[in-house]
Amino acid sequence: MSTLELELNKGGEKNMNEKPTGIRIIVKELLKDKLALASLILLAVIFGIIFIGSLFANQDEIMKISLLDKYAIPMKEGFWLGSDSGGRSILGQLILGARNSIIIGFTITILTSFLGTFFGMISGYYGGIIDNIIMRIIDFITIMPTLMIIIVFVTIVPKYTVSSFIFIMSAFYWVSTARLIRSKALAESKKEYVLASKTMGTSDFKIIFREILPNLSSLIIVDLTLAFAGNLGIETGLSFLGFGLPPSTPSLGTLVGYAADPEVLSSKLWIWLPASILILVMMLCINYIGQMLNRAADAKKRRA
Repeated sequence: MSTLELELNKGGEKNMNEKPTGIRIIVKELLKDKLALASLILLAVIFGIIFIGSLFANQDEIMKISLLDKYAIPMKEGFWLGSDSGGRSILGQLILGARNSIIIGFTITILTSFLGTFFGMISGYYGGIIDNIIMRIIDFITIMPTLMIIIVFVTIVPKYTVSSFIFIMSAFYWVSTARLIRSKALAESKKEYVLASKTMGTSDFKIIFREILPNLSSLIIVDLTLAFAGNLGIETGLSFLGFGLPPSTPSLGTLVGYAADPEVLSSKLWIWLPASILILVMMLCINYIGQMLNRAADAKKRRA
C-alpha cells in the first residue's frame, strides 16, 4: 500500500473517531431544513428592522395624543400605517411595541431558564429530601391558577412598571423548565463519569455545573427557544386583556386589543392587523427554529 493511501486511511479513521460538535450538528440540520433556515433569516431581518427603527423612534412623540389625526388612513396625512383613536402613529407603536415585547419576552425567558436550570440541577443531582422539597414547591406553583394570580398581582402592585411585570411573570413560569432539567439531571447523576468524579473527591459544584450541565446544553437551548415564543405570546396576551404593560408603554398586545371594538375590527383593519400578522410570523419562525434545534439535539444524542 502506498504512503498516500496510508495517510488517507488514517485521515478517514481520524474523522470517523471525531465526535461532531453541537454547533456543527446545528449548522448541518439548519442547512438541511430550508424552512428553518428561511425562518431564521426572516426573524433576523424582522429583529433588525425593529431594533434599528426603534433607535430613531421617539416614544413620547409617538404616544402623544392628537385628536385632529384620529383614525388617519394609511399612506395619508403623514402616517404610513395610519393612526389610532388618539391620532397616534400605528407604525411607531408597532416598532416600539415589538421591541418592548421582544425584550420583555427574552428577559423573562432568561430569568425563568436560569431559575429552572438551577433548581432542576440541584433537585436532580442531590435527590432525597432536597428533591422532595423543591418538587413540592414546583407542584404547588403548577396547580395554582397562574394567569389569574398574575392578573391579581398586576392589579394590586403599586407603581406598576415593566420591571414589575417581568418579575411577576418570572416568579411563576420557571417550574416547567425545572421539571425538565430535573428529570435529565437525575438520569445523568447516575452515570459512571459522575460516580467517578465523586470518588475522586470533586466538589458537587464542579460536578453539577462543569460536568453535568454541559451535557444538557442542547436541551437547554431547545427549551430556551420554545420558551421565548411562549413568553412572547403570554406577554402580548396579557397586554391584549389590559393586564400586561402599563398603558403608556407600547405593546403588540395593546395594538391587537383595539380589535375588541367592533367598528375597529370590521372597518379599521390597519390598527390591529399589522400587529397580529407580526406576532403570527414571529411565533411561526421561532417554532420552526425550535423544531430544528430539537432535531439537532436528538442527532447529537444518537452520535454521542
